[in-house]
Amino acid sequence: MTAVKSDKALRNKIINSVIGVAIMFVFRFLPLNLTGVTEIGMQIIGIFLGTLYLWTFVDVLWPSLLAIVMIGFSDYGTMSEVMKLCFGNITVVQAFYMMCFVGAMVHNKITLYIGRFFITRKISNGRPWLFSFILLLGCFLIAVFVNAFAPIFLFWPVMYSICEDLGFKKTDKYPRIMLILIVMASLLGFPVPPYMNNGLALLSNFRTISANAGATYTISNGTYFITTFVLALFMLIVLVLFTKFVLRPDVTPLKHVDVEQFKKNPLPPMNIRQKIIGISFILFIFVMLVPTLVPDLPGMSFLSSNALGMAFTFVAVLAAIPLKDGKPVLEFPAVMATDFAWPTYFIITAAILLGNVLTNESTGVTVFLNNILSPIFTGMSPLVFTIVLLLIAVVLTNLCNSLVIGMILQPVVLMYCTSAGVDAAPIVTLLIFFVLLSACVTPAASLFAAIMFGNKEWLTSSDVYRYAGTFLVVEIALILCVGIPFVNLMM
Repeated sequence: MTAVKSDKALRNKIINSVIGVAIMFVFRFLPLNLTGVTEIGMQIIGIFLGTLYLWTFVDVLWPSLLAIVMIGFSDYGTMSEVMKLCFGNITVVQAFYMMCFVGAMVHNKITLYIGRFFITRKISNGRPWLFSFILLLGCFLIAVFVNAFAPIFLFWPVMYSICEDLGFKKTDKYPRIMLILIVMASLLGFPVPPYMNNGLALLSNFRTISANAGATYTISNGTYFITTFVLALFMLIVLVLFTKFVLRPDVTPLKHVDVEQFKKNPLPPMNIRQKIIGISFILFIFVMLVPTLVPDLPGMSFLSSNALGMAFTFVAVLAAIPLKDGKPVLEFPAVMATDFAWPTYFIITAAILLGNVLTNESTGVTVFLNNILSPIFTGMSPLVFTIVLLLIAVVLTNLCNSLVIGMILQPVVLMYCTSAGVDAAPIVTLLIFFVLLSACVTPAASLFAAIMFGNKEWLTSSDVYRYAGTFLVVEIALILCVGIPFVNLMM
C-alpha cells in the first residue's frame, strides 16, 4: 500500500511538473488579447503562472531556480542583466545574511533554551489555560524573533509528551486544538518582523513598485513592527479565549501539571558561543528597528542609512571571532550545510525578481491590471476597498502561495490609492500582515498548512479544516473590526 501511494505521488509530481514547465513555455503563444500587455509581458506572465503552479503543486526550490533562469532566457533582458537584478538586489542580500544569522541560532540550539523558559514558568501550575497561553506565547515570540517553523517542531513534541504523561488520548479535543494553535501562533508571528522572511520580501516589493510608479508612500520598519506585533498578540489572546469559552475542550488533566516535570532532563548552561550569538541577535534587532522609531537620537541616521547591510556586518564579525575551541562564533560552513533554509531563500529571491519584472513598464502588466480593476474599485470608499481586498486575499492565499498573492495584490492597492488620493501605507501593512498569517486552511496554502495536514498521527484532515478554518474566521472578524481602525491609527 505504501509503495502504491509512493508511486502515485511520484506520478502526480511528474505530471504537475510537466504542466508547470509547459505553462512557462506555451503561455506566450496563446491567442489572448490582454490589453496593454506586450510580447515581453506575455513571456513573463507565462513564467509567473508556471512558477505559481509549480510552487503550489510540486515544490518551491527548483521552480524558483527555474523561474530565475527562464526570465534570463526571455526578451526581458540578458542572462547577465537578470542575474544582477536578481542576486544584486539589496533585499535578497539582506535576506541571505539574515537567514545565516537565524540558521546560527537554530544550529546552536538557542531555540531550545527559549522554549524551555516558557514551559517552566511556575505561575502556570494548576492553571490549564494560563499554561496553554504561555506555551503559545513562546511559539509566537520565537516566530517573531527567530524562525517561524522552529516553534512548531519545538513545541509539538512538548505537547506529545504532556498528553502522554497526563493521559490525554490522541482523539481528545484539547491536544488536537493545541497542535493547530501552535501552528496558528507561529503564523501570527511570521509576518511581524520587517527585516526577514516574507515580510521583508513584500515590504521591499512595495517600495520598489511604489518608486517605479513615482509614488511617495513610506512604511517604516519600526512602525510596521510595533503595529503588527501588537495586533498579532491581541489576536493570539482572543484565539485562546475563544478556545476556552467557545470550543471548550476538556482540560481537567492539565490541572495536575507541574512544570518541574519539564526540568527532569535539564539543559546544560549556555556556552559562550550561544551567549554571544543570542546577544548579537538582540543587538541586531535593536539596530534594525530603533533608528526608524527615534531617528533624532545621535547615531540613528548612520544606522538607518546602513540598515540593509547590518545583517552582513553581524555575520561577518561573528564568523571572524575565534573561540578557545579554535572555531569561530558563527561556524559558517556548518550552518550553511545543515540549518540554512535554502527553499525559503530561493522562493523569496524568485518572488522579488518576479514582482520587479511583472511591474516593469516593458511588460504592460500594470496597465492591464489598471484597465481590468479600475472599474471594479472606482467609487469605493477606502474602508470598503480594504475590506474587499482582504477578503479576496484570504481566499486566494488559501489556494496558492501567500507571498505571490501579496505581490499580485500590491499593484492593485497602489493603483487604487493613487487614483483615490489615499495613503497606501495602512492598506499595504494590513495586506502583508493578513495575507501571510491567513494561509492555513488548505494543504496548498503554505508550508505551515502542509505541516498540519502531514501530521496524520495526531490530526485528521477534517480536524485541520474544522479548527484552522474556525480560527481563520475569528481572525478575519478581528482584522475587519479591530485591525483596520488600529492600523489606520498607528500608520
